[in-house]
Amino acid sequence: MEQHFLEWLSRYGPVVLFLAQVGGIFALPIPDELLLTVCGALVRSGKFGATSVVFAAITGCAAGTTLSYILGRSVGRRALRRWVQIPKETVARAQTMFGRYGGWLLGFGYFVPGVRHVTAILAGSTPITFLNFAKYAYPGAALWSLTFLAVGYYAGQGWRPALTVLRPWLPLLGLLVILTSTVAVFTKWRLAQG
Repeated sequence: MEQHFLEWLSRYGPVVLFLAQVGGIFALPIPDELLLTVCGALVRSGKFGATSVVFAAITGCAAGTTLSYILGRSVGRRALRRWVQIPKETVARAQTMFGRYGGWLLGFGYFVPGVRHVTAILAGSTPITFLNFAKYAYPGAALWSLTFLAVGYYAGQGWRPALTVLRPWLPLLGLLVILTSTVAVFTKWRLAQG
């Protein structure tokens, strides 16, 4: 399956990346990080333009996470537990966590394989409003996408070993990226305040 995606990617470029991002975030078995990393390497080699790849990656991820949120909002908790086979206690615990840390879970969840596929669905099944969801989910989508595009870009032809080394460290990397971004935004805001 991975080879098929890489062939489609080299043939159709950003269009395949966009569709793969939508499907991958919406819980289809698509190798998201791999595709983003390969696209970053292809941008470096000059095969794809950076603007179209970044746009496809971020908008595809945002579209997929929005669809997941809408699914969670529309089917509700009971149907979600039945369809996805999530135990009642897990959903209750997730809703409690979303009540306390909802936004941060949405941003950080992208960096944890398996978690990114359910955080938006669970968020939709909680009282979190769409505006609050978007405020954290979309910047998280951008950070996650840009992180793997950058890995591929800077690794170039060595993208495969770079991705192999990086995979076990994804949750820590996600936390580091989010903390660094938060500090940067806060510092900029404080400087603007005078």
